Amino acid sequence: MKVLKMNVPNFLSLLRLAMVPVFAVVFFQPIPTARYWAVGVYALAFVTDIADGYIARHFNQITRLGRILDPLADKLMTFTVIVCITAAGIIPIWAVVIFFCKEAAMGLGALSMLHKIDDVIPSNWLGKISTFVFFVVCAALVLFPQIPRSWATGMISFALALTILAFLYYLWLYMSVLGKKK
Repeated sequence: MKVLKMNVPNFLSLLRLAMVPVFAVVFFQPIPTARYWAVGVYALAFVTDIADGYIARHFNQITRLGRILDPLADKLMTFTVIVCITAAGIIPIWAVVIFFCKEAAMGLGALSMLHKIDDVIPSNWLGKISTFVFFVVCAALVLFPQIPRSWATGMISFALALTILAFLYYLWLYMSVLGKKK
C-alpha cells in the first residue's frame, strides 16, 4: 500500500469532503427547493462513496490515504446531515450526541490501530448496510421535514441502532486483531 497517492478513489473522497459544507449551506437556504438540492448533494456524496470503493478494490487502487480519507469524508457528511436535521427541529439532539460519541469511539479505535499495527479495519457488510439505512433515513427526513416527530425519532433510532450494532462488530474485530498481534 502506498502512503500518499492521488488516484481516482482518493479524488472522489476529497470531492466528498468538499461537498460537506455545500450540503449545509444548501440545506439552510430559504428557497422552496433547497431540501431537494441538499438531498441531491447528499446522494451525490453517497454515489461517489460507492464509486470510490468499487474503483479502489477492482482496480487495485487502495492506498493508505484512501483508507483514511474515505471514512473521514463519510463521517463528516453524515454528521453534517444529522446536525442540520437536528438544528431544523426534525429529530432530537440526543441523536446527534449518540452519533458523535459512536463516531468518536470509532475514530479513536482507528487511530489506535494505525498506531499499533499501521492499518485500519476495512469496511464490512454490516457497516455498509448501516450506512445505507442511515442515508435513506436522513434523506427522507431532509425531504419530508413534516414527518411527525415521533416517526422521525423512531426512524433515526432505528438507523442509530444499526450503526451501534456495526460499531460493536468493528469493536469485536478490533479486539480480535489486537489479540492476534500479541
